Amino acid sequence: MEALKAAGEINGAELVRRARAGDGAAWEEIVSNFSRRIFNLAYRFTSSIEAAEDLTQEVFIRIYKTLDQYDAKQGDLANWLMRLARNLIIDDYRHRQRNPQNTMADDVDEHAYHLRSVGTSAQKEMERRELCAQVQEGIDKLPPDLRTCVILRDIEEMSYQEIVDVLKIPEGTVKSRINRGRIELAKILRRMRIVSV
Repeated sequence: MEALKAAGEINGAELVRRARAGDGAAWEEIVSNFSRRIFNLAYRFTSSIEAAEDLTQEVFIRIYKTLDQYDAKQGDLANWLMRLARNLIIDDYRHRQRNPQNTMADDVDEHAYHLRSVGTSAQKEMERRELCAQVQEGIDKLPPDLRTCVILRDIEEMSYQEIVDVLKIPEGTVKSRINRGRIELAKILRRMRIVSV
C-alpha cells in the first residue's frame, strides 16, 4: 500500500514537473484525470451545466497558474487539486449567494460528463436520471450554509476536519449543519414525494 501511495505521489509530481516545463500531454493528462470530479462538484454548487463548465474551466486556469506551488511532500496530486478546486468553487458559491442571479438549472442529463450506468435498461436509466435530478432539486432548496456542508460531507465525502479547514468554522458547527441539512433535505424530498414518509 505504501509503495502504491509513493508511486502515485511520484507520478503526480512527475506530471506536474512535465506540465510546468511546457509538456502539453502532461497537462492534458491532469485535466482528463480530474475534469469530471471538478465538474461534478461545481455542478452540485451551481445546479447549472453552463455555470459548472465555466467554473471548471476557471478552476483549471487557476490550477495551471499555481502548479509551481504543488509539493508532493505535502500530499498527493489528487488531494492538492481537489482541495484547491473545492476552495475556489466554495468561494464562487459564496459570491453568488451574496450576488444572486435569476438562472434556472440546466438539465444535467444532456451533459457529456454525465455517465450512463453500465448494464441497466433504458427504463431504469431514465428512472435513475429522474431521481438524480429530483435529489439535486431538493439539495438546491437547502439554505446555503446547510447545502455547502451536506455537499462536502455526503457527496464529496470529506471528513469533518477537512470541512472545518475549507469553511473555517468550528467542527461543532459543521456537524450541526450537516445534521440539520440532512433532516431538512429528507423533509424536502418527502414533500416532493421522492422518499416515503
